[in-house]
Amino acid sequence: MAIVSAGLYQGGARGRSVMLDETIDYPDDRSSFVWIDVADPSPQEMQTLAARYGLHPLSVADALKAHQSPKLNVYGDQLFVIACAAGLNDRRVYFSETAVFVGHSHVITVRLGALTEDQVGVRDHLEAAPSLLVHGVHYVVHAILDSIVDDYLPLVEMLEEEVIAMERRTLDSFLERRDVLRIFDMRHDLTRLSRVLRSMGEIASKLVSLDLPCLDPTVRPYFRDVLDHIGHILATVDGLREVLTSVFEISSLLEQQRTGDITRKLAAWAAILAVPTAVAGIYGMNFVYMPELKTHYGYFVVLAGMAVACGTLYLRFKRATWL
Repeated sequence: MAIVSAGLYQGGARGRSVMLDETIDYPDDRSSFVWIDVADPSPQEMQTLAARYGLHPLSVADALKAHQSPKLNVYGDQLFVIACAAGLNDRRVYFSETAVFVGHSHVITVRLGALTEDQVGVRDHLEAAPSLLVHGVHYVVHAILDSIVDDYLPLVEMLEEEVIAMERRTLDSFLERRDVLRIFDMRHDLTRLSRVLRSMGEIASKLVSLDLPCLDPTVRPYFRDVLDHIGHILATVDGLREVLTSVFEISSLLEQQRTGDITRKLAAWAAILAVPTAVAGIYGMNFVYMPELKTHYGYFVVLAGMAVACGTLYLRFKRATWL
């Protein structure tokens, strides 16, 4: 386990560092609390935290298990929140989880996954703003969720740029195999992203509307702001999914149209060539008495007849836009 930070905060400022199993006497003041931030802990280390801060066994098990969906649970007088951060790796969306244990005088954040280092700035931002940190555990929870949600925006913007570029390319030329595979990958990623965002929205909605332990009702407007951001990002993600579906459908329609044009052209030329083929086939038969063989201009009359028939068919097909 990497202990990212473990400190005692009082009056909006960070005080001394604390041990994981240390017993601390807190003043009767909501601005005094312990914030312990760990990454990829072992089961034994989590048991040490659980014994010291009274963490529920089910929440401890969830905090140690990767690939969890975002959720909020209440265990007695404590809150347990799992939030998912998202990032891009080799053009694919991946997630990492942050479990947050919230008590009246402690916040414990457990980070799992490759995105854990991206959240160090949350603590640095709060420590640089004592007027925010003095609100206690309430504002710490808000800052963590707000930072995770805000990090979705640049990710979605990058995906949006790629979707728009693909849409323009579809109108200019036909999609190649790699483009079709990329569409399916992006639709899969956007579907997962939408599912995670909806779960994050449910967490924010509960924080706004429910009377939860450890959280002061005065901080609800802050969580409402987080909920609004989630709604905006979710609408963008759903819109991108629809655009990708449209891109695939338009590409299929254009491909069908091109196939139809080729089929009509082949059918038209086959009909035109059928005339001289039929005439030549008749004259190529091994008849002993073929009519009009000794006509002086018969050869030229036959050629002219074939030319007129082929020309007439060509003009008809051209007028019908088959050629």
